Amino acid sequence: MSAGALAGYGMDTITLAGPLEAKLDAMRRAGFSQVMLSARDLVGHPGGVQAATEAVRASGMRPTGFQVLRDFEGLSGHLHHYKVDIAKAMLEMCAATGSRVLLACSSTSRHATEDRDAIARDLRKLAMLAIPLGIRVAYEGLSWGRTINEFTSGWDVVCRADCPNLGVGLDSFHIFAAQTSLEALAEIDPARIFLVQLSDFMWNETPTFEERITTARTFRVFPGEGVHSEQLADLVLRLDRIGYRGDYSFEVFNDDYQQLPLDMVAARARRSALWLHNDVLHRAAPLPEWTAAPGRPQGHAGRAIAAQSLP
Repeated sequence: MSAGALAGYGMDTITLAGPLEAKLDAMRRAGFSQVMLSARDLVGHPGGVQAATEAVRASGMRPTGFQVLRDFEGLSGHLHHYKVDIAKAMLEMCAATGSRVLLACSSTSRHATEDRDAIARDLRKLAMLAIPLGIRVAYEGLSWGRTINEFTSGWDVVCRADCPNLGVGLDSFHIFAAQTSLEALAEIDPARIFLVQLSDFMWNETPTFEERITTARTFRVFPGEGVHSEQLADLVLRLDRIGYRGDYSFEVFNDDYQQLPLDMVAARARRSALWLHNDVLHRAAPLPEWTAAPGRPQGHAGRAIAAQSLP
């Protein structure tokens, strides 16, 4: 795959073990040119935030975005003021790395209101704080969120907030865990999709919030490695159909990958990018051969998602 073809794909640093510089080097050696950064990469760096931001710049890798602001919206009183201070600090770190997108996840707090208009007001405030720094806010509905737990409800409050630098972040894990219909993607303005994070997992359903949280934080796998390859291909094809031309980042929390050599994990990510770019977006979207189950049709003999799933 050429460097140009890889430009639309990146990895999250949370997928790899080790120091930030080693993670960046492994990603670059695998052919990636962008990286999704975590606040922990900065605050946990031995040289501090400044040294971490310098490492990112020295790597030549473009930040896909910066994560993650949690439990911001829907609070009141001292809790709201506290979270505003946290948001300001997160935005400053985001800007320092050269990131232009801050990921904010929907609240899981029992102290947060379920009033969607109040949630929208808080998201508008967050977006306004980000404007002077040139940052866009991608709001993601966690599949275990208190009120917003699907991308459909996330899009609803983003529309209510009506701020140009506020959009949605889509995460395939949460879409599949919540079993949200992909047909609802057609209702979203592709210009307001600021980030798409991709991963899969190894079982068909996560019926409880507890199971979703455990799976999401310890056992995601790369696109094409799990049991939702068909749905993931369908997701990417639908996004392409509605006109999304932004970044795809592999957000893969996996305890096993944390114990493997960095280059080995990065190579798995590259393999997923090859499948998505060459087979899914540029051809008929067969299932990936390397994970085909016994008896399942492989390669181009597999069922074409583009032919059967898209309207």
